[in-house]
Amino acid sequence: MKKCIVNGKLILRDKIVEKNLFIVDDKISEISDRKPTDEEVVDANGLYVSPGFIDVHTHGRGGSDTMYPTFEDLNTISKATLKTGVTSFLPTTMTMPVDDIAKAIENVVVNKDKVEGAQILGTHLEGPFFNKKYKGAQPEECMILPTVENYLSFVKDNQEVVRKISIAPELEHSIEFIEYLKDKNTVVSLGHTNATYEEAQRAIDAGATSGTHTYNAMTPLTHRAPGVVGAVMINDSVYAELILDGVHVNYAAAKALLRAKGKDKIILITDSLEAAGLENGKYLLGNQDVYVKDGEARLIDGTLAGSIVCMNTAVRNAYQHLGLALNEAVNLASYNVACSINEELIGEIKEGYYADIIMFDEDIDIKKTMIKGNVK
Repeated sequence: MKKCIVNGKLILRDKIVEKNLFIVDDKISEISDRKPTDEEVVDANGLYVSPGFIDVHTHGRGGSDTMYPTFEDLNTISKATLKTGVTSFLPTTMTMPVDDIAKAIENVVVNKDKVEGAQILGTHLEGPFFNKKYKGAQPEECMILPTVENYLSFVKDNQEVVRKISIAPELEHSIEFIEYLKDKNTVVSLGHTNATYEEAQRAIDAGATSGTHTYNAMTPLTHRAPGVVGAVMINDSVYAELILDGVHVNYAAAKALLRAKGKDKIILITDSLEAAGLENGKYLLGNQDVYVKDGEARLIDGTLAGSIVCMNTAVRNAYQHLGLALNEAVNLASYNVACSINEELIGEIKEGYYADIIMFDEDIDIKKTMIKGNVK
């Protein structure tokens, strides 16, 4: 199978160029001015041609949630998220009884290669190793200590599918747990945490490399107590997840994070719920009612409960509010994200990389998607 995308503005990591993009089978083979000969021509009609976005923190979309352990639910999320420009994602669990988490993980193992939309790279376990003080919308009665024994009670033999886990690093046993995961291709992220700066730093020294929805559900940066936010900001090895919906984080705070971290260490996430892409109303997050109104999702007590943002909207917000060039804004949802989970051959338009491609207009509205060279 040979294809050539013509008449597009290719978003490369460091610039935007008007060249032809050649694809052989599932990978990009050439970026040049050469005219297609025996290739199937795909006309971009002047659209931007971008690497597909990657979402490493999304609970659900389109009425389905990762905690609903069926193929149909994973497939619904996969197809719904592809419409937002996401070509790869980590369906994300939440703090629930360990048997429920085990079923959700098993569902990902069994069905991850069967979904029809965005590709599943593995799963992100958000909890249950959290601090009740910063529970957010996570149910505190299901929170437990981060021991290897507790972890294996729900992961069982499925370690290879766990690509990321969020924990509160101040909890007893957390450092041993982080060290246990060090050689297992699982990113440890600091979240829902009451840790001091010093406790967070110890976790980072032990191998944690991410901050979960930075600023939200973690100790803030103050001048005498830098907190988890401060630790995330100053450590070059740490990637900062960011929900850029204009609700979870003020744009000025997002700019401050960008200046502290640099353009290579911010990763956009949606933290989306089953309500994402649907109308205002009452939905679920785990076993809790969530009320969606005016672009916000909250529990009955007013607590923010994830988001309903689309990834292309988050990229648009980065472009419009953070002073970034378009290719830089795209990197926050593609190249940076791939690097953050040690995922090679995706996240960039580059020869030898998978042809996970999206096309969008000036408003970053998604018009066409392609996964491994196949138009979806």
